[in-house]
Amino acid sequence: MLIYIVTPSINQLTNLENLGNSCTEETKVLVIDEGDKSIRKENDKVLSDLPHEYYGPAERERWFKDKFGRAFEKYLGLIPKNCHAELSFGFLKAYEDQASAIIEIDDDVHISNGFLKEHINNLFDSKGVTVSSHGRWYNTVENLHLNADQKIFPRGHPYNPFCREEEYVWKEEGGTCVLNMGLWSSQPDLDALTILYYAGLDGRCNIEGKGCKRGKIVLNEKTYFAICSMNTSFLPKVIPAFYQLYMNFMEVDRFDDIWSGVFLKRIADHVGDKICLGKPLGQHLKRSRNIFKDLKKEINGLEMNEYLWEIIEEADFSARNYADCYLELAEHLRNNMEKRFKDSMYIKFWDVQIEKMRNWVELVDRLT
Repeated sequence: MLIYIVTPSINQLTNLENLGNSCTEETKVLVIDEGDKSIRKENDKVLSDLPHEYYGPAERERWFKDKFGRAFEKYLGLIPKNCHAELSFGFLKAYEDQASAIIEIDDDVHISNGFLKEHINNLFDSKGVTVSSHGRWYNTVENLHLNADQKIFPRGHPYNPFCREEEYVWKEEGGTCVLNMGLWSSQPDLDALTILYYAGLDGRCNIEGKGCKRGKIVLNEKTYFAICSMNTSFLPKVIPAFYQLYMNFMEVDRFDDIWSGVFLKRIADHVGDKICLGKPLGQHLKRSRNIFKDLKKEINGLEMNEYLWEIIEEADFSARNYADCYLELAEHLRNNMEKRFKDSMYIKFWDVQIEKMRNWVELVDRLT
């Protein structure tokens, strides 16, 4: 089994110091960075025991030129600049190299021994419990032991009270999965509004996860959750429908993984595949940051996030594979976005996203 670790980073990867001890399969690390040679030199030391490659802007442009010649700009334009969604390129490289599984790890998620094995177990083992939600959304933070009694919801979970009812039905039923999202000890993945409410002026608040209640939770059909790409594994078969949407664009950012996760869950339900969350826990040691900048990046996406999943829920599919379903989903968005969003800025934003979704499928198809 060939496992690709994809990590977007502009920092020293001290979080991966235990990675070599976690590897029980052939493993390669792809660092999606901005090309800083001094940081790469430090990361060469951290990753000295593992095969690894760096793909900054120059390497990515060269890769597209080598593959697609004069058409390279069309596909290079799918990868945004200076934001987390650049990791889409790592998915392409893993797909090209026929990886067996891909694991995303952010550079502030510190891993322990057994981290990779727990991801692989949750993907391929049939154990687990299944949850259904009356409000159509499952609160992933519910699966953490917290240092607080308040109800806390993760970044990307809609604010609509219906989606926050937390009326869950559990079944002792698991299954193999195409995606597994690991959780977090220390800082959960929260949005800027929640962090501000809990006095996190430096981007960090006093809410901490202390452990995981259930090792593997499978999301039943028509139950969504906020898929965070900080600590996630998945199979290459979903990559045609798992483009991390184009961010740092029209004053919208930090929803690439959330919205791509909703799209993937809707398609996986149709295809008949399962998605899960639980182990492994990564220690999320979040760096100090300007929470107001995060809020500015999120605020325009918050309104869209309240309604986008409902539009996706209404999609009908005739296809049975991820690529064709993704194209059908893009067409559904094209035909239904104006019914929900009247603001011309939102319509323009989604016109660009839909075109890039189509180009993504075309690009992935050209790699096969």
